[in-house]
Amino acid sequence: MHKAVMTLALGLAMSLPAAAQTIYRTTDAQGNTVFTDDPQRGGEAVELDPLTVVPSRPVQPLPSASAGQAGSATRYGDPGQPFMPYDVFAIASPAPETTVPTGAAGNVQVQLAIRPALRDDHRVRLLVDGQISQSAMHTDTFLLSNLDRGEHRVQAELLDASGAVRHRTSPLTIYVQRASVYLPSNPNNPANN
Repeated sequence: MHKAVMTLALGLAMSLPAAAQTIYRTTDAQGNTVFTDDPQRGGEAVELDPLTVVPSRPVQPLPSASAGQAGSATRYGDPGQPFMPYDVFAIASPAPETTVPTGAAGNVQVQLAIRPALRDDHRVRLLVDGQISQSAMHTDTFLLSNLDRGEHRVQAELLDASGAVRHRTSPLTIYVQRASVYLPSNPNNPANN
């Protein structure tokens, strides 16, 4: 209790302007330390260090929406607003260095993490080995089908309303395994029939 009263009193004293009156420290009948600005209550004067004041930046009002919607604030995702960067734009799955097994027939689902949500006027396209694999769409999920066996680099690009690339994910390497008719142990090899 004693510490709480002291902390509260100091906090109150420190929140006063620099031109405030002198603060006095006294002890009440229960032995608790009391801080006051009333010199009639007695006690000793307390010298406080000057406060460090950091001015805040002025608050900018939110731009209003179109004249037909006067008074409503512009949402972040509204089309036609200036481009704002995304906090997250990355490939969430598959994980880096993933091996796609033979049974998947070269099909891979690519899931993107985009935060905040994709704006209505933005599109995403997928690149495989530096070539456009999927045209720009308003989605965060793509399906790559029938990839050849071997190593592939997958990357996503974010396009704004004008079609300009605004973000690009880091390239992600995946490995695709596919059955080959040239392997003697492969059940699909015609020589085994």
